[in-house]
Amino acid sequence: MTAGPAVAGLRRFLAPRPEPASPPVPAERCDLCAVEVPAEHPHLVHVVERSLKCACRPCALLFRDRSDEGSAGAFSGFRTIPERYLHDPGFVLTDQQWDALQIPVGMAFFLLSGSADTSVLACYPSPAGATESELDLAAWSDGVGAGRLAARLEPDVEALLVRRGTGEDAAAGTRCVLVPVDACYRLVGLVRRHWRGFDGGAEAWAHIDAFFDAITARSREVAR
Repeated sequence: MTAGPAVAGLRRFLAPRPEPASPPVPAERCDLCAVEVPAEHPHLVHVVERSLKCACRPCALLFRDRSDEGSAGAFSGFRTIPERYLHDPGFVLTDQQWDALQIPVGMAFFLLSGSADTSVLACYPSPAGATESELDLAAWSDGVGAGRLAARLEPDVEALLVRRGTGEDAAAGTRCVLVPVDACYRLVGLVRRHWRGFDGGAEAWAHIDAFFDAITARSREVAR
């Protein structure tokens, strides 16, 4: 039997509809000169506000190793974030040293202020963003700050990213990597995006594990 015109016309509704095209992702641009930048590009950090700006490489060179005195206009106070990654395979942090920092989770990053009143800021990622607390300098000096990486840490633009080990070898299994400060905020964004429920869920921890594996593989061992 031949289908009538009405039945034939209905067949087009039975075919799967094509998925709507996703809107194009806008290209990232340098916040100084507006030129398009690749996915991997330098950043500037405001040393007081700790805000980040995207930069192309020529603009990033203008702010490398410079502070307020050499900058001008809307970008006064910005510095270029370095791109080095260092790790210390001999780093050990005891349970007592970690507890003295009063950080309620098993990972955190530590920044030094380059201002006259040198201080240490501890931040840890959470589903709400980065939680900050100013450290007691004695607890810092006796623990994370006593390591070889801390002696090489550049204030304001680099951080020590620490992740505690688990189980009986928690102290020896703790990882410490010196990273550009923008890497820490990538971790914060990753936690915010993937964390589910009270314990984060398997997907979130898979992303966190992959992040730490990637930065460790990218880093080189600090010189003795």
